[in-house]
Amino acid sequence: CEDCGKSLIGECRLHGPLIRAKDRVIPSRARLTLPHYLTLRVLELRAGNQQILGVFAKKVIQKRTQFGPYVGQLSTKLTRYDESRLVLQVLKDGGKYFLDTPNEDCGNWMMFVRLARNQEEQTLVAYQHCGEVYFTTVKPIEPHTELKVWYAADYAKFMEASAVFIKEESDVCPLPPVAKEPIDAWICSSCRSTFATFALLESHQCIHKDRV
Repeated sequence: CEDCGKSLIGECRLHGPLIRAKDRVIPSRARLTLPHYLTLRVLELRAGNQQILGVFAKKVIQKRTQFGPYVGQLSTKLTRYDESRLVLQVLKDGGKYFLDTPNEDCGNWMMFVRLARNQEEQTLVAYQHCGEVYFTTVKPIEPHTELKVWYAADYAKFMEASAVFIKEESDVCPLPPVAKEPIDAWICSSCRSTFATFALLESHQCIHKDRV
């Protein structure tokens, strides 16, 4: 205590506690990369103060607008799985790797984009180009509309997932569309949820093990 000139364990009984000044909270790397015409909104607040976020447009975004590349860590397995986000993989040096984002300081804002559940809500298509993953708008996005994504046709085949919801035009993806083949669903033996690929099922089962 500088007032009584004593070194104390804990607070000074005579002069009381120190006034604590906290550092300013710095946004994560992913949040800092968000373009100025996009915004993050909290859609749901779960147990443990976990926020479910979505990316929304603040102004009209034109069709054929490209975002990316997606920033993540190359990994042979996922350390973080979210059923509302796309699982992404890339081909590097002959190997197939996950684009993993274990936390917000390891990725960019694209990690917050949720997957599209149907044709009406899909606004983006994800595809691989030169070892990177990009998102491109497939239609104009109006203000206050959430950006949602699904795989392009060729990328869906690479990911062993179902085909895209929106019929692709020649100018949407740099690769030509391929024939769409039906793929059997993978079923979780614990909760009976279905998944388009074995990689998704495997990641989902890891979550069950963590919970146990």
